[in-house]
Amino acid sequence: MHEMSLLADLMKKIEMIADQENARRVSCVRLKLGALAHISPDHLREHFDESARGTRAESARLEITEMVDTQDPHAQEILLESVDVET
Repeated sequence: MHEMSLLADLMKKIEMIADQENARRVSCVRLKLGALAHISPDHLREHFDESARGTRAESARLEITEMVDTQDPHAQEILLESVDVET
């Protein structure tokens, strides 16, 4: 359930960006996955696909960069790096 909470927050941010850009759809979402985030890229992708269903990000490409530095201050986080939209 922790993943669903994280993804709900992420989707709110994505939708907020789409609103600000007057976007009709989100075409790409780029995330950074912290080295200690306790979720695999594949698992994150599954949850993203589920959370995006019915939103402007439903068919968005998801690009995930895995961070390797366990000492990074964001090592436990999933960071929204950028969002590409279509207006």
